[in-house]
Amino acid sequence: MSTDVLQKATGLNFELSEEQQLIRDSIRDFVERHVKPGVKERDTSKEFPHDLVKKLAEQGFMGMVHPEKYGGGGVGHVSFCLAIEEIARWDASLALTVASHTSLASGHIALAANKSQKEKYLTPLAKGEKLGAWCLTEPGSGSDASGMKTTAIKKDDKYILNGTKIFITQGSVGDTFVVLAKTDPDKGTKGISAFIIEGDWDGVESGKKMEKLGMNSSDTTEVIFEDVEVPEENLLGELGRGFVDTMKVLDGGRIGIGALSVGIARGALEESLKYSGERKQFGSPIGDFQAIETKISNIATEVDAARMLVHRAAWLKDQDKPFTKEVSMAKLFASELAVRAADEAVQIHGGYGYIKEYHVERFMRDAKLMTIGEGTSEVQRMIIGRELKKEFWG
Repeated sequence: MSTDVLQKATGLNFELSEEQQLIRDSIRDFVERHVKPGVKERDTSKEFPHDLVKKLAEQGFMGMVHPEKYGGGGVGHVSFCLAIEEIARWDASLALTVASHTSLASGHIALAANKSQKEKYLTPLAKGEKLGAWCLTEPGSGSDASGMKTTAIKKDDKYILNGTKIFITQGSVGDTFVVLAKTDPDKGTKGISAFIIEGDWDGVESGKKMEKLGMNSSDTTEVIFEDVEVPEENLLGELGRGFVDTMKVLDGGRIGIGALSVGIARGALEESLKYSGERKQFGSPIGDFQAIETKISNIATEVDAARMLVHRAAWLKDQDKPFTKEVSMAKLFASELAVRAADEAVQIHGGYGYIKEYHVERFMRDAKLMTIGEGTSEVQRMIIGRELKKEFWG
């Protein structure tokens, strides 16, 4: 059955629109010219790539999904996924910077801010003139956000915010912070609120930089807030609804993590195909050996499956339909695939896969974060199970 006949018969369309193809081809060309050449050096130096982020902003890739009236590109999340995948295929650290900036800090403001807040804060974020950092996790509270210790106590027409956040992406290079804090500690998650904080305010300091397994040129630090005076108008969303909005933000963020995972897995696949065609043993390319062929075939099949899961979740978000279960499925499958694909790629490369001359050892280090960040695999399984019970048990 042809693609056209299938589409007419089922209403399904697996082809990208002209706009989506243009976005994919544009970012692919950008990555080949500007990102790929220095990726090994950035991984070794662990320096944040300010120049590349600026170039991405100039091309409109730092606020793709946000409304044009606030400086964004006004494109859908499927297009966003295409861009993140292309960047992650070569540099997962840079892809994480773009994804977290767009989906978390900017995403929370786009979701919950009033008009004046969007004009003041979302516009420069969407244009890439400023970088965003989203501050949720604390040293003593990871998946259990209700265990946070950061507080924002009302005093006259402002809030006094105190606390420490950890594992904050863009923590030392960010300009605009969205911070979750307890405004009523006795109410649990219903006492959590969100605030927009400017990085140059008194009392805002970046703390210890995290030494990580991978994602080396992505900035990850502690952020310390000490008696920060937050104007009342910088309350983001309704008082006490910070946790509710956070769950929505995380759903959106998992789309980006899913696409990032697909990019890593695709990189592992493509590098394995290249290497297995060049490397010869016993007079033949190793790609002709059934064991290698099987590994590559399995990875290729799962990359396609992961991409479809991610794009389904992105499409549902674009249609303003529920997508919590679907994005958890996508994030779970794609992130665990990234780890498997990278592991298989190292195995296919043999000893060469273990040295930094080849890209696959970096893929292996970078991939592991995908199963942890924005909700571990265990959390995703809990969410999927909960959503399934809602559907079938009522």
